[in-house]
Amino acid sequence: MNGMLLFLDNLGGGELLVIMVFVLFFFGSKKVPDLARGLGRASRELKDAMNGVQREIEQSMQTPPPSPQQPPKTIEKPDTPENNGGIDEKNA
Repeated sequence: MNGMLLFLDNLGGGELLVIMVFVLFFFGSKKVPDLARGLGRASRELKDAMNGVQREIEQSMQTPPPSPQQPPKTIEKPDTPENNGGIDEKNA
């Protein structure tokens, strides 16, 4: 991201004035405040999202991971006619 913003270091007052005149001419005087308001909201949402992700990462580093739960032990019953619905498989 820093590579994308390197050109901003070389902008002077004259270049910024030309950009502002172009934006005013291209969008019109009525749309510029709406455009600026939309850019402000978008940048605020981006900042809030970045802060939320950072907060989640910090919280996950502070809380210990949950201990793994062991599945409940099952007791197998032997195959008897009572467990098979009264059907004896040996005699069937």
